[in-house]
Amino acid sequence: MADFSAIAKWPNVPACYEWLSLDRRGDWRLQGERVTHRGLIDFLNRQYASDESGRWFVQNGPQRVYVDLACTPWIYRREGDAFISHTGQPAGEIKRFYLDAEGNLLIDAQLGIGLLDDRDLAAFLAECRDADGGIAEEAAFLALMSGADSGLQWQRHRLCPLTATAAAALPFVERQPRPD
Repeated sequence: MADFSAIAKWPNVPACYEWLSLDRRGDWRLQGERVTHRGLIDFLNRQYASDESGRWFVQNGPQRVYVDLACTPWIYRREGDAFISHTGQPAGEIKRFYLDAEGNLLIDAQLGIGLLDDRDLAAFLAECRDADGGIAEEAAFLALMSGADSGLQWQRHRLCPLTATAAAALPFVERQPRPD
């Protein structure tokens, strides 16, 4: 949980933009360079939050450092049959899986909307089954990516196409916050 106590002492510190980003594999980047220092990564993970406008930030003392998102605010990785976010938090209950037109797998989970790390994607897709319980064929994935409901499932969860209607129903996330 982010610590906001410094805001009371210094309420008028300007926010910072375009310095910090989160890439598609859940790595933090400072001015484009991947953060590798374990202590800094742990700090960023602990202080990560969103505001009421759907903008994601890291609280750094009294200053909010807004995060440019390569895709979604959460990047999920597989741990067995569970999904863990880039911050180490469990995804929680899975509401729905979406496959978009580019082949990205989005997970609508209790924690929030997130992208499955591409390093876990092939194994996930290999475990998908068609409506009859058979191994999912490539044509079914292509149909899903084109917006057709192909009946694919992963365990007990159905994979859904990420249509414009489905995307509009997901929580709003501003991918590149800038000053108002």
